Amino acid sequence: MNNNGLKDTILSVNEFLEDFNPSKISKGISDRLKQRRLELNLTQSALSKMSGVSLGTLKRFENKHEISLKSLIKLAISLNASDDFKKIFTKQNFENISDVINTQNTIKRQRGRKNV
Repeated sequence: MNNNGLKDTILSVNEFLEDFNPSKISKGISDRLKQRRLELNLTQSALSKMSGVSLGTLKRFENKHEISLKSLIKLAISLNASDDFKKIFTKQNFENISDVINTQNTIKRQRGRKNV
């Protein structure tokens, strides 16, 4: 592989990893929440009252993308989007029989190891 091919590969990997940046993920969630709020023709104040989340917390989330999980869940419930949380940390979907076999051969841990 020449230097240009290596640079292209590195750029592709960096772009892929950028999708898993916590700040980018938070911003995406915040942007989608705001879009849903606007689609429903709700003001920040109205959504705040509906959800029980303070107006300041809602504004901070829409502007700085920072929020507690509890407040985010309250907002999701108010916007009829709570089912999306059911997908977090679900069991792995298998793509082929090898994935199933490999999973069955792994030891199911009851608790994590303590790293020292």
